[in-house]
Amino acid sequence: MTIRILTEDVVAKIAAGEVIERPASVVKELVENAIDAQASVIHVALQSDGRRRIQISDNGIGIPSEEAELAFARHATSKLQQAEDLFNVLTLGFRGEALASIAAVSLVTLTTRNEENETGTLLRVEGGRLETRRAVGAPRGTVIAVENLFYNTPARLKFMKKETTEKRHIAGIITRYAMAYPRKLSFQLNRI
Repeated sequence: MTIRILTEDVVAKIAAGEVIERPASVVKELVENAIDAQASVIHVALQSDGRRRIQISDNGIGIPSEEAELAFARHATSKLQQAEDLFNVLTLGFRGEALASIAAVSLVTLTTRNEENETGTLLRVEGGRLETRRAVGAPRGTVIAVENLFYNTPARLKFMKKETTEKRHIAGIITRYAMAYPRKLSFQLNRI
């Protein structure tokens, strides 16, 4: 076989596997983003075990409209400015890979509004590519819907466990964060 350099698209999908292994990985990354966004209420809704749809909504600070697209770029983060900041990380996430990794292997709809913006922003990202951007009415905070997880990387689906196992992983993550922030956060886990 000939050695070839992979395209950015393929690299993004492979790298997504390092961060996003199962539906529970998506929930973990998005809940951590909500906590870092100073949310006090986080709703997690699942269709079946999350492979078909996961929706996380929060009442955090939201993403400014002009930064919404940038949030999906690899290594784009508001949590670090320079290497020295790594010694003072006070957030759960900081690498700027979560949204890019999730979007590389699913269909993502982001609806967000920062208090500085009069209207919200809706983005639809399919397989890592921006398909839709428009202004929408939205409360302050963020709603992220992740659909058809691993639709473009079917080999990842072979590693999935039974539906009950995947749901148990998700419930475990929510339980651990609820226990870690008992007075600061309210969590709700629902089925769609």
